[in-house]
Amino acid sequence: MVSIKNLEEVSYMKEAGRIVALTHKRLKSEIRPGISTKHLDFIAKKFIISMGATPSFLGYGGFKASICTSVNDCVVHGVPSDDVILNDGDIISIDIGACFKGYHGDSAWSYKVGNVSQEAQELLKIGELALYEGLKQVKDGVRVGDISSAIGNYVRNAGYSVPLEYTGHGIGRSLHEEPAIPNFGYCNTGMTLKKGMTVAIEPMVIKGKPFTKVLADGWSVVTKDKSLSVHFEHTIYITEDGYEILTKED
Repeated sequence: MVSIKNLEEVSYMKEAGRIVALTHKRLKSEIRPGISTKHLDFIAKKFIISMGATPSFLGYGGFKASICTSVNDCVVHGVPSDDVILNDGDIISIDIGACFKGYHGDSAWSYKVGNVSQEAQELLKIGELALYEGLKQVKDGVRVGDISSAIGNYVRNAGYSVPLEYTGHGIGRSLHEEPAIPNFGYCNTGMTLKKGMTVAIEPMVIKGKPFTKVLADGWSVVTKDKSLSVHFEHTIYITEDGYEILTKED
């Protein structure tokens, strides 16, 4: 269960989040056609360690990389590989976690590779806006279902879908804590979130139908209809009147 954090714990999570944000900034400069996702993973691991943190994902549940790299129809948990080369027109979602003094920061963002289609640009816009629609609901006393409903309704009204199995989550000393925060739901339902809690809000938005499957690697989640998907996530600290984003540069 996600706990109320004291100021020292929040300071550690802010630093973990800052490292995550800086890692995103570092990787964004490397995203271009011809680069392998394994190359991005190598850079991320080296950078996170250089900042005095450790990659949260490395070894988590047996995961063998430091970041998740999900390309095109891969929704989440894509495994970096020398065999996955970015092409002009691709979109890539990069999920990064860093652990600083025992506390985690977690953020995913989706990026275009070279020149992308209008369809991909629109999906990227809707995915990012869905995150902020959810964040608009956050304050002391909000219920999980209020956040979930805001995200789900926005995505559905825009003509897109969200995967049913994958959610946001509490975060702190553990990378994933209760409660799960789905990207669809009903207002006035679910756990009540309180000032001082830290959670990760992370809509995944699919161009087509919401059905997914896991590939033979045991990790990579792809859309069954091969439609494009994006993923946006911030770790936040809940305040009395709203929230503070922890996964930002400053």
